[in-house]
Order: sequence, then C-alpha cells, then structure tokens
Amino acid sequence: MFNQLYDRLLENSVAKGVFLEALESYIVADRLGHLTTPIMRDLLAHYHGNGMMDSLERCIVHLDVTSLDIQQVVQVCWENQLYDAMLYVFNSGMNDYITPMERLFAVIGPPLTEGRGLTDEEVVMGNKLLVYISCCLAGRAYPLGDIPEDLVVQVKNQVFEFLIRRHSGDSLEKEELFPIIRTLLHFDTREFLNVLAMTFEDFKNDKQALEYQQRIVDILLQVMVDNPDFTPSQVGGLFTFLARQLAKPDNTLFVNRKLFDQVLEFLCCPDDDSRHTERQQVLLELLQVGGVVQFNEERLLTLAEKANFYQICEFLYEKKHLFDRIIDCYLRDPLRKGEIFSYIHNLLSMPGYSAEEKQTVKDKVLQHIQELVTLDPSKSADMVLFHFAEEVQQIISELQDDQLLFRFLSCLLEPREGHLSGIMLPLQRDLHELLLDLLCRFGPRQLLGFLQTSQHYRLEEAIQTTQKYHHSEATAYLLEMKGDVHGAFAVLLETLKEKLSVLTAESERADAGGEERDRDHTLSRVKESLNDIIELCHRSSDSLDQQQREVLLLPCMGFKVLWFPLLETMMASQKLVKGLNDEHTFEVLKELTMKVLNCMSSFIPLPTIIQRILQDPVYGRGKLAEIQGLILGMLDTFNYEQTLLETTTSLLNHDLHWSLAHLRAAVTRGLHPRQDHCNICLQQYKRRHDSAEEIIVFSCGHLYHYQCLQQKACGGGVTSELNQRWSCYKCSSSQGGRGGTTTELKRGRITSLAQTRVTSVHHDGGAEANGKKVFVEATLDSQQEQSWDQLRCLYRGPSRLSILAELSQCQSNEKTGLLMPTQPGTESFQLKLSPPPLIEE
Repeated sequence: MFNQLYDRLLENSVAKGVFLEALESYIVADRLGHLTTPIMRDLLAHYHGNGMMDSLERCIVHLDVTSLDIQQVVQVCWENQLYDAMLYVFNSGMNDYITPMERLFAVIGPPLTEGRGLTDEEVVMGNKLLVYISCCLAGRAYPLGDIPEDLVVQVKNQVFEFLIRRHSGDSLEKEELFPIIRTLLHFDTREFLNVLAMTFEDFKNDKQALEYQQRIVDILLQVMVDNPDFTPSQVGGLFTFLARQLAKPDNTLFVNRKLFDQVLEFLCCPDDDSRHTERQQVLLELLQVGGVVQFNEERLLTLAEKANFYQICEFLYEKKHLFDRIIDCYLRDPLRKGEIFSYIHNLLSMPGYSAEEKQTVKDKVLQHIQELVTLDPSKSADMVLFHFAEEVQQIISELQDDQLLFRFLSCLLEPREGHLSGIMLPLQRDLHELLLDLLCRFGPRQLLGFLQTSQHYRLEEAIQTTQKYHHSEATAYLLEMKGDVHGAFAVLLETLKEKLSVLTAESERADAGGEERDRDHTLSRVKESLNDIIELCHRSSDSLDQQQREVLLLPCMGFKVLWFPLLETMMASQKLVKGLNDEHTFEVLKELTMKVLNCMSSFIPLPTIIQRILQDPVYGRGKLAEIQGLILGMLDTFNYEQTLLETTTSLLNHDLHWSLAHLRAAVTRGLHPRQDHCNICLQQYKRRHDSAEEIIVFSCGHLYHYQCLQQKACGGGVTSELNQRWSCYKCSSSQGGRGGTTTELKRGRITSLAQTRVTSVHHDGGAEANGKKVFVEATLDSQQEQSWDQLRCLYRGPSRLSILAELSQCQSNEKTGLLMPTQPGTESFQLKLSPPPLIEE
C-alpha cells in the first residue's frame, strides 16, 4: 500500500488527498502507528495545506515521529497552536520534557508578573501546562499513554528542578525569586496546589521526592506569606493545603507553627474590612481540615470575636458544647440571622444532645425572645408552638411593645393545617381575647375574619371589647351569634345612618363647589354598610314567619319594623339629597333604595310594602310624582318575577307532558306471544271449543291457561280477581325461583311484571259476534318500571300523583285504557285494555 499503490496515487492529486485523509481513522484507532517518511511528509503537508489542524494534531499524537523533521513539525504545531502535538513531539521524539514547559512559561509568565490579564489563548496554554506537570509527576505521558519506566524517576526530578528554579533561563535583573512557582500560583493557586497534593500522595519511601516536597513547601511559604500580591483566599488556600498534609499519619513535612499564627493574624485582622466573608470562609476551611491543632484555641476564639467571624466562633463553641453561645453568634451575624430558627428547631428536636444542653438553649432563647419575634414573628410562633408551648405566658410578658405582641399573637393563633393543627396552648381563651383586643386596635380589617374562625373567646366579653373600640360590624356579628338579631340590626342601622349623614354633608359641600373624591369614597362605604344590613335581614327573615318579618319588638326602640326602618332610612336620605344640586348622589341613593325594595319583596307581600309607603307621613301628604319612580320600580320587579314564574311553570308542564306521554306509550304497548299453546299443558288454546277459556300472556312471550297457571300456584292470592298478581311459571322455574302466593312481587325475582289475561268465547253457528266482553290486566315490565322510577324522581310529590288520578278518572271509559295507581305504597300500575274477542286474529 505504501509502495506500489501510493506511487500510482501520486499521479492524481485528488486520489492522493482522499488516500491521506482516509488514513486518519486508522491512525487515531492505533491500527496504523508507523508511516514511511515520504508519506509522513506528504500527510503533514496535506493536512496543513488544507487547514485540517485538528485532524493533524490527532494524527501526530498517535504516530512515531522519529522519522520526521522535528524542528519543522514543532514549528508547524507552535504556529497553529497545536500544543498537545508539540508536547508529544518533544517528549516522544527527543525525550525532552522540560523545553516545552519553558516555551509555554515564556508566554504566560510576563503578563502575570506585570499584573495584566491573560488572553484566551494564554489561558489555554496555562491550563495545559498544569495538566502536563501533573502527568509528568504522576509518571504518565501527555496527552496519552505512560512515560517509559526507565525515564519516570528522571522526568520527576527534572520537573521538580524546573519548578524550584530560583531564576528562569532568560531572567532579567528585576525578576523575583522562584519565578516558575510564583507564575503558577498567580495563574491558578487552587489548581496548582491540587496538582502538588496529588503528587505528594505517592511520596512515601522516596527520600529524594520527600526532599523535593519539603523544598517546595518552604518555597510556597516564602513566596506567599506576607506578600500583598496574594489575596486572603490564596493564602488561606495554601494553609488549608498545608493543614491537610500535616494531618496525615505518615507526615514528614515541617512547618513552623509561627507561620500559622502569622496567617491567623493576617486573616483575623479587625482593621481590615475588605474581603471579610472570604477571609472567614478561608479560615473555616482551614479549621475543618484539621488546622485547628495548629492554633491556640483561646487565642483563636478571641481573634475571631474581634474580627466578627461568627462562623469560626460557632465552630469552636460546638467543639466545646457551648450551644447556648451559638445563639448569640447567629443573632449577631447579619448574613445568617434568619437561620437561627432552623438551628434552634434542629437542636431541640434531634437526638444526641443532653437535657442540660437543651435547657441552656431554651433559657438563652427566652432571654432573646423579643429580638427573635422582631426578626420574624411567623417563625417565632412556629418555634413557640413546637418547643415553648408551656412558656407562652412568660413570652407574652417579655414582649413590651403592643404592636410586636399583636404580630406575634396573630401568627401564633392563626388556623393551621398538618401536624401543628392539634397543638393546644395553655390559657387558650385568654390568648384569643387578648388578640381580639389587639385586633380592635391595630388590625380592624382582620377583626371580622378572626371572630368567624375562632371559637375560643367568651361572647359577652368580646361584645364589650368591640363596643369599646366602636367596631359596629364586629359587634353586630357577635350580637347575631348571641341570638340578639334586633340588637345587631340596630347597630348596623345606626352605622348606616351615620354614613348617610356624612354623605349628605359632603353633597352640600359639593353643591358649594367642593371636591367629589371624598363623596365617592363615602358612597362606597354606604354601599358596603347597606349590603351588610341587607344580608343580616336576609339571614334573619329566613327563620321568621310572616308576622315576625313585618314587626319586631325591639327593647330599646319600641314598636318597630325589620325591613321598614331600613327602607325609611334610605327614603329619608334620598329626600334630603334631592333638594341639593347633586344628581349623581341622588341617582345612587335611588338605586340603593330600589335594591332594598327588591330584597324585602322576597319576604313581605307587595301590597303591604305599597300600603306602608303610602301611609308614611313623608309620602302620604306629598304628590304622586314623588313616589312614582319608587312604585314603578316595584311594579317592574313584580312583572319580571311574574314572567319568570310563568316561564318556569311552562317548562315544567312541558317536561311533565313529555314524560307522561312516553310513560303511557310504554305501558300501553301490545304483547306478542311466542307460541299458540299453553306452556304448562302444551295444548293450543284455540282448539278448546267446549267452554270459555281464559288466557294469560306475559311480556316475556310465554302463554298459559288461567286454570293451568292457577293449579301451579303462581297466582298472587288476592281476593279481587282484577287485582290478581301473576308470575311466569317457566321463567320462575328456570331462574330457580318458585311462584307462590304473595301480596307484592319482589323486583328482580321474575322475568316480567306485565301480564295479560284474555277471555275468548267460541260458539257454534257464528257465536263469535255474540261473544262476551273480554278484558286485559297488565302491570309494568322492567323497562317500564325504570321509566316510571325516573319520572317519579323528576316529579316527586302529591301534585304529580293527583294529575295521574285525574287522568284516570277522565279516561276510564275509553278503549285505550288508563293509568291509575294500584295498591297504596306500590310503585307499579295496571293497564286495563278491551281487545277484540279473538286475540289471535
């Protein structure tokens, strides 16, 4: 393929290119690791010439590059940013592991030293450099494979020597010591320390490696400590790295403890407010990985308190089991103050803490209860319900501010669901009455809702409290609960009169050129008050008879009327406003008066209302025009309700007619026998001419002689022959039942409830024309019974049954039959028909 075939392909450039590009998949899969020098040269030229740089890099790192021009390949890789391929060529082609690092360092070092930002390309180079160092120190080749075993130790030593160089190869006079480590720390401190940490994991019995480890740690401390170029986070990251190394059981590192104290002073400097959260987080990580053993805990606690490092204080207090002091840490920490409730709940709920420790926490919470309630009344209430139910009175006594107490009690006593709903507080009634008083003062809008949902207050005391603060709606609600409807009505009516007086005064000011905004607000308040009193009248009138609806004896008002005082109040205010130049207010009051009339007409007859209006002294001596609109509005309402009633009655009658027509069609349906012989004696009934015979036909199609069926005891045993009840003998036998004498058939035990008895008389010499009259007796089958049940459900009541009785009386002499009730208490009907003498014809 690489000799004769490739020589033929060289004659055609397209074929050559296709061939070279087809090699990529085999090279990447390591199925083709060595190419001849001409093909390698042509492959490099083709991929480079066509801009296939990614494919070229993938191929180079899988090929043996010893047959290539190394300098040419390196130059191509560097110019096209193929850093993986460049590192691979240096390593595998020349066994050089240091030169590629020097070239990358020469690019990223100067910008970092000068404090400039790196470009995206330089960031990629720096990341590859860190990964390359990690691979070399771990004995792995970059970007894939392993370093030859005979070169692993040599490569590690070379890399360590490169890292601890005091100066770079082309150093300037101003260059600081240890530029390699300094540059890597500036590039990414945490990742560089992670690389070192992974490398130190393998250092156990290698004396040379342990010496390099101690040397690198000393350089890190020398470079970073007391260097303002590094942030507290970077310095803290270094000491966190050191604390992890020192905490190992086989640790051989030595770090001067004074350096830890020096870092502690740096991180806990109280005069430096910059990066406060960052410095605290770094110190906390240092303590959590075992660095606490490097410090004097008392001095650490003192410095943390001065620096307001409350998380550090919490860490130390928790070690000493001083959980009550942690409460102070949360309260002082502005960033974590809201988390104190979760901490208290977890500590008091979870096992693992002694009773003494929990009690000290409870005492501390009670000391700061006012501060906690101020912070979040809702969470404080949940905490009290869970853990401080017995100390509620003590907590209330600690809350001196009434506003604060109101917010706390509102959250504490609000209706709850779930596991908190069953918790009962001591002195529940006193708490609710205290909250009622506070609601009257600070939350009047929530007062009525509280009274409707709470059941833990005394009625008389609640009425006195609402009267004390002049909350009329709440007082009326309580009076109505007490059963004093008259008192509730009087309170609401007085409130309505006050608002109407204010409205009249504002209308006078509007007539004089005042603003309309206050008047509109007062109108909305009047509407609300009127709606409240109308709802009260509705609720009360539903439970009163006609006389009580019209006249009520009110102890404080004498002989008065329930609805009429409201009507009189609205008409009086309407008359007062009419004289003013305020058409809008007058129209609104007129609409409200009509609303009162419409509502009261549902309980009081219309003539009574009109008579009362005409007897009123205000309208009795006036002209008809003054009350014309009032009466016309009432008549319109009457006409509307009359039309509504007629329409409803018509719809009901139509439905009733439709249902009865369908029922009648069902019960007058004819029966068709399956055979012309009796199913008991098997004789054809038409062949017996010697005497009259009576035939019974069931809706199931079976036919019997009357005498045969009677002998089998399928009759009902009723004294009246016409009311005899029958069951089909054959169907009853097939169902395992047995017909017997019964006064009422059980539904579902027989095939059919409909049966027909036919009397047929045959005489010689044309006796057919003179045959005696026959009759048919029938009841409903299962389908007809279902139709009738549906009808009874729709129109249940005596009026519907009277309609059926009337129909039966009107049609008793017609041949089509009629519907009439059977026995009292039953739900079936009998259909009596008079068919021709010969039913079979």
